[in-house]
Amino acid sequence: MLAGISTSGVVLSTLIDAADRGYRVYVLTDGVADSDPETHQVLVDKVFPTRAHLLVTTRLCELL
Repeated sequence: MLAGISTSGVVLSTLIDAADRGYRVYVLTDGVADSDPETHQVLVDKVFPTRAHLLVTTRLCELL
């Protein structure tokens, strides 16, 4: 499960590495941010869904 600042940096690189290693990756879409809102939106809308499951923090309990 990933959350953090720098959607285009740490979150992206960790997501790609974890997905490449075969982990099931979840990104908390309301728990990530980037200094460039446009880059953030492209990653969350187009890139992340190809490698990870996306959810908001209020839906975390559904994973249990």
